[in-house]
Parts: sequence; structure tokens; C-alpha cells
Amino acid sequence: MEQPIGNLELTPRMADVLKVFLADPAESRYGFEIMRATGQPSGTLYPILAKLEKAGWLTGGREDIDPHAEGRPARRFYRITGTAVPVARSQLAALSERYRPPARLRTRLRTESGAL
Repeated sequence: MEQPIGNLELTPRMADVLKVFLADPAESRYGFEIMRATGQPSGTLYPILAKLEKAGWLTGGREDIDPHAEGRPARRFYRITGTAVPVARSQLAALSERYRPPARLRTRLRTESGAL
């Protein structure tokens, strides 16, 4: 049984990370893969992953490999929790709405650009 998730106020960078997980919630993700998808450097990404994991939004683990046979250390993987999926989607929608220009400004911008 999953533990309840902690309340987080999402930042745009956190939202970018969560979108990677929401693309396929059942899929495990590795740090380098997330860095490529988001364009975030490791110094930005790993603190976000740690924060999301501490709050119960992500679970993490190490891949089960023999480092000598593979020639590299085991990678750390992350997966979004089932409890976090609907909360993340809801908060992403709210964040998107928060950064959306007011309706009056959107109308003016469309008129000025000739999009009407």
C-alpha cells in the first residue's frame, strides 16, 4: 500500500520533470534520460528528484546488475507513485492556468497578430 504523498508547490522545472513521468506512469526513468528529456543539468535535476521522492511522489531504487559484468555502476531509477499521478496531473493543470495570460490579454494578442 502506498503512503500518502506530501503537498508540494510545483515550480515550472518540477513540472517539466513530472511530465516525463506522466508520459508513461508505469515506466521507470533514469536521471540521464530525464536530463535529456527536460534539458535540465544534473545540479538542478537531482535535487528535484530527491524532493519528489522525499514527498512520496516518486519511488526510487537501483537497477539489479553486476557492475563488473556491465562495466558501470548500477543506475538509480525513479517511478511516479500511483497516488501521485492524479495529483500531479491536477497540479500541472493548475500551474498551466496560473501562467496563462489573462483572457483580455490573449484576445488582444490574437487581434494584434492577425490570428482572428
